Amino acid sequence: MPPAATAVEPSAAPPQAQGAAGPGPEGAAAPARPLHPEDPYGTPPYGGPGPWAPAPPVQRPEPRTAAPGWSGATPAQGTALPPSAGPLPPYGAPAAGYPSPPQAPPHTGGEPPHLTAPAEAAPPAPAPGPSDGPDGPGRPLLAKPGAPQAPGSQASGPQASAPQPAPEGADPGFVPVPGDGGPRPTAPPHTAAPPHAAAPGGHGPVPPGGHGPVPHGAWQQYDPWSAPLQGGPAAPPRGPRNRRGLLAVGAVALALLAGGVGGGVGAYVERYGGINDIKLPQAADDAGGRRPDSVAGIAQAALPGVVTIHVRGNAEQGTGTGFVLDRQGHILTNNHVVEPAGTGGEISVTFSGGQTAKAKVVGQDGGYDLAVVQVEGVTGLRPLPLGNSDSVRVGDPVVAIGAPFDLANTVTSGIISAKQRPITAGGEKGDGSDVSYVDALQTDAPINPGNSGGPLVDARARVIGINSAIRAADTGSGSESGGQGGSIGLGFAIPINQAKRVAEELINTGRATHPVIGVTLEMEYAGDGARVSEHSKGGKQPVTPGGPGAKAGIRAGDVITEVDGAAVHSGEELIVKIRSHRPGDTLLLTLQRGGKQQSVRLRLGSSTAG
Repeated sequence: MPPAATAVEPSAAPPQAQGAAGPGPEGAAAPARPLHPEDPYGTPPYGGPGPWAPAPPVQRPEPRTAAPGWSGATPAQGTALPPSAGPLPPYGAPAAGYPSPPQAPPHTGGEPPHLTAPAEAAPPAPAPGPSDGPDGPGRPLLAKPGAPQAPGSQASGPQASAPQPAPEGADPGFVPVPGDGGPRPTAPPHTAAPPHAAAPGGHGPVPPGGHGPVPHGAWQQYDPWSAPLQGGPAAPPRGPRNRRGLLAVGAVALALLAGGVGGGVGAYVERYGGINDIKLPQAADDAGGRRPDSVAGIAQAALPGVVTIHVRGNAEQGTGTGFVLDRQGHILTNNHVVEPAGTGGEISVTFSGGQTAKAKVVGQDGGYDLAVVQVEGVTGLRPLPLGNSDSVRVGDPVVAIGAPFDLANTVTSGIISAKQRPITAGGEKGDGSDVSYVDALQTDAPINPGNSGGPLVDARARVIGINSAIRAADTGSGSESGGQGGSIGLGFAIPINQAKRVAEELINTGRATHPVIGVTLEMEYAGDGARVSEHSKGGKQPVTPGGPGAKAGIRAGDVITEVDGAAVHSGEELIVKIRSHRPGDTLLLTLQRGGKQQSVRLRLGSSTAG
């Protein structure tokens, strides 16, 4: 950019310069050239901001003697000033609405303060010279050739009234305006301001306070010492890039909103169906409890004490059910459930909550088809209360719980269909040692393979029997283990009164005692009743000498028809009736001998044989 105007050192004009110009053309001096050539590329002059670098500070000449009313800098020589549009605030004063910067004390005369070096004291002002112009001491009037002169801007000498021709190649209509980027026509001539409104030199109206002239026009547009313009620097206008960014953000937000709404609607439709879908009426959720004597209430109370038993032996494996007897971990089940384990098998117990523990056999008895196993290291056991099977009546509601076909925690319900049903189970060994004789409770509650050993409970969730056998339609077997047929409503349970005595003996001694009458029965007898054998079998006499039967007067060939008034139709029924009592109990037997009926009293003996 072109160099800024350089301040001329104030000095007295040479004497020959004072009369060089006269009022006529003869005496006209050569036109004065500007201090620097005009910039054809429109670079802002006089320290205006350029497009590539900050503008240099404005250099203001220091007049030798201050003119009356002068308190500011003057434009460069030869620069015409456009007319003032009206009274303006003092030079350097803030615009209306801005806080005023700190003001220096009023200038009363002498040298004006040095604007570029405020820290140093200004030199004393010299006396005005003869060549001082109205713009300041030692400064001739600077005007562009051909431009009209403002009133009051004539120099005191006669040479000031002669117009100076424009330099060659200069644009007569150019007025430098900082920041406009190029040539600009000058303002049209205007009428002179009143004498009292113009300062010497024609630089603007003089404010009432008596301060110096106020720069206006091009000189007012830029001044590094003035207060900032109202509103501060203008923010650059938003371009198309910003608008595109806002549009993109809005589109993304709209897409996310639409996706969320669409997903929510889709999830609702998927779960609850469309608007026009058929919706069937449904009852509200019933979170209330159940009565304790309902099936649900009974099951809720009994299930925590029921377990599923898995047995694995050398030759076979099986699944059954059991229930907790006490907090020491004793569990009662059927003998045929644990029998496959043998002596080296493995027994695993799974509780209704899912926890599993190993178990060992405490005692077992094939004659009653009962066994007791025990788990150790298990806490929180829930023993089931035991009822009284003698108090059960036909038609009482019952609930059977077990794991049919390894389906744990299965609950079925029914009633007591009959009492004192003599049934036999087992007998796979052929010698009768594994046959169990049960004076059973009959129920129509569905019992299936896997229910063996599970509890049959009454309406108060008390155990009244141990589910042991079913009558299957396909095999006719009386034992659950005899076939894999399903339930046909004929289930049988060992009465809890009998099971309780056997379980206590198995826990305490490891063996169970059986009541006996000391006679050998003829199991092949087809008549009504149980006949005592007439011949010895296996070296054993039909009536054991000194046994309970011999003491009661029973003889070989007698037919026993009643026990305590209850009819007996076979040998198996007689065994069942006897097994339903304890050793030492006294029974009244009715028998026939030689076509005559007679009654005898017999005290039951005890045997530990299976």
